[in-house]
Amino acid sequence: MRKTFEKAVYQTPVDHEAVEREWSERGFTFGIFRDPFGQEWNDFRHTTDEFVVIAEGAMTVTVGDETANCIAGDLVWIPRHTWHSLKTTSQNGSVWLYGYGNED
Repeated sequence: MRKTFEKAVYQTPVDHEAVEREWSERGFTFGIFRDPFGQEWNDFRHTTDEFVVIAEGAMTVTVGDETANCIAGDLVWIPRHTWHSLKTTSQNGSVWLYGYGNED
């Protein structure tokens, strides 16, 4: 079973292209969000598994009943059908990478 939160998986600065290649090889999409301080994405769930990597800044991430403070280089695994929320907590905003894969 995969861990939900894995600290310092990627070196900083996070190489977006390397992450995109890695995820593509695993059958995942790739996208980038740039959010201001305080931006919240609350109560989402998808029919696919999802990866999130914090590339810049800091975020509080909740996956199911687990919550963690995440910083650049951290990887979050969100299993399909799991409720999750993200909030940017760094004053300068955040950049985070996301990918979806493994449809039902």
